[in-house]
Amino acid sequence: MSVHKQELKKITTHQLQEMKNRGEKIAMLTAYDYSMAKIIDGTGIDVILVGDSASNVMAGHETTLPITLDQMIYHAASVVRAVKRALVVVDLPFGTYQGSSGEALRSAIRIMKEAGAHAVKLEGGSEIKDSVERILSAGIPVMGHLGLTPQSIYKFGTYTVRAKEEEEANKLMKDAKLLQDCGCFGIVLEKIPATLAKKVSLSLHIPTIGIGAGPDVDGQVLVMQDMLGINKEFKPRFLRRYADLHAVITEAVVHYVSDVKAKEFPSEEEKY
Repeated sequence: MSVHKQELKKITTHQLQEMKNRGEKIAMLTAYDYSMAKIIDGTGIDVILVGDSASNVMAGHETTLPITLDQMIYHAASVVRAVKRALVVVDLPFGTYQGSSGEALRSAIRIMKEAGAHAVKLEGGSEIKDSVERILSAGIPVMGHLGLTPQSIYKFGTYTVRAKEEEEANKLMKDAKLLQDCGCFGIVLEKIPATLAKKVSLSLHIPTIGIGAGPDVDGQVLVMQDMLGINKEFKPRFLRRYADLHAVITEAVVHYVSDVKAKEFPSEEEKY
């Protein structure tokens, strides 16, 4: 008698909508390579974001601006090859969608075809409406991103909390509604007051994912290197460290170096 192996249920944008409808929180983390994506996917994570934060945590740049479309495709393809369950969303990097809707569509198509991604994410509201609509017209799912938008860091000049003043808060509310009406399946809300994030989430029928936006959104996202304690320099209030891998890795490598220097590695059992 054959034994049927139960397949993992693949997360889709439709399922994320159902999760919001029934009040189930959505868990999202970043990943940039095959090995870590495989581990994360096996935990039951709902969404993996291949973020342009790879520019910071993988390449050591000060901002997200330098990373290229080719580099994002490389990271995204590595992640997609590892993932069996999670929805994989990929950031369109700076300069690949702001210029024209045609350029935005070409960039998104490359990510979907060459990386095998499931969706793309863009920063901004009314300013990028044409690009969002053009990408959606090709059947490519789009996630929005409002609040602190790191690709605009030189415009803001600071990573401080956004939309604290009434005018900016009102614009954010309008932009969130606009992105929903365009057809985005979800919106990331980054570093905005928790009261505003709650108001936005209640006003939308699509899911909101917060990072530094309080508990009253539909899900949360963190950068993997931050929450695992690999990156020790980044210490915002919203970040909870679930491990101290910086210490674990350091101790392991120091031990390895010591063993090599003392001629204790490899041992008799570890040679052929």
